[in-house]
Amino acid sequence: MAAFGFFRLGRLLLAVAATPLTGPVLAKAPELPQTAPVPQFNQEATPPPPTEIPVPEPRPADAPAAEPPQATQPQSGQSQNGQPQNGQPQNGQPKTEQPEPPAIAPQPPEKPAQAEPPASPPGAPPNPAEADEKAEQKILPDPRSVAIAGKEMPAEELACRRRLKSMGVDFEERKPEHDTAVGCSIPYPIVLKTLGKSIAIGPEPELNCQMAEAAVRFAASVIQPAAKAEFGTDIKSIGQASAFVCRPRHAGGKLSEHAFGNALDIASFTLSDGKEIDVGPTPPEKEAKFLDAVRKAACGPFKTVLGPGSDADHSMHLHLDLEPRRNGGTFCQ
Repeated sequence: MAAFGFFRLGRLLLAVAATPLTGPVLAKAPELPQTAPVPQFNQEATPPPPTEIPVPEPRPADAPAAEPPQATQPQSGQSQNGQPQNGQPQNGQPKTEQPEPPAIAPQPPEKPAQAEPPASPPGAPPNPAEADEKAEQKILPDPRSVAIAGKEMPAEELACRRRLKSMGVDFEERKPEHDTAVGCSIPYPIVLKTLGKSIAIGPEPELNCQMAEAAVRFAASVIQPAAKAEFGTDIKSIGQASAFVCRPRHAGGKLSEHAFGNALDIASFTLSDGKEIDVGPTPPEKEAKFLDAVRKAACGPFKTVLGPGSDADHSMHLHLDLEPRRNGGTFCQ
């Protein structure tokens, strides 16, 4: 029954469609395009064109400079960046504790670099200060003496060695001499190889530096001029009979100055022509004059001077030492 109703409705619609319209047209349906654009999928988006940044035109030289914008004053209770001051919360928010930055220790000021002294130009005379400094570096003590002594060499010992070097003396450092049983001691001994640039000595004596310096100065200022005046030639070498010896004096139990390297015994002199002059009780007249001049001049630079005629122990040599005496006196025989 329903199907019959739909069939009649269809026939009625066909009949209406076949009947021409004679009345006014109420509305015209829009014309549709025959083909519709097909949407494109999975295509990469085209990037927008770059935005051009306007370049300001150059300002003429005589144009007035633009005034900088004035900073907006912060409201009461706010800092420059809009944060609340005095730790008060803003908009009802609770106060947030900010950790304090760690303290930075102040750095000490850098020391200005010291300017090095200018080097002497080529051909200029040597600077005395530079020469003394170089000489001092070359006269450092032998490390063996410093190590065994257990301490640095005293300043007076270093100064004594510098003076010896300045006089052309050739010497060597030796290990400290120390005998606890007897008491003999030389903390900083040296061994002389020469008494200057032109006078040799042998056998090589071991002395303290002060006695060595006194012997060197005496040889240059007294012995050499006396030989030149008496024999017309120079002293080539000096023969010694005793230097450091750990023993007491011949007359008693007191230690000799030889036990401290503070004495030197001279037995002979050799001239440049090969002539030898021996110390003895009865030398030839010319040699006796020379020996007498040397012996007399030694009293003063040395505190003790003994030789032939003083006692039997000193009949064949001249004994010279630096034993300290009361009021700086001397003992010469």
